[in-house]
Amino acid sequence: MNITKNLGMLLLAIYLILVGLTALLHFAFPGIVMAILALAAGILILIGK
Repeated sequence: MNITKNLGMLLLAIYLILVGLTALLHFAFPGIVMAILALAAGILILIGK
């Protein structure tokens, strides 16, 4: 299995996994954690890191 070296894409993958787990298992992660993770992923993808 190949893990991406692009930090933005890695954060996006983690965010999507957490959103999927939240929907499937009705397990709530704190909103601030999800918001920070989404913002970090979006910013890093935009700047190409």
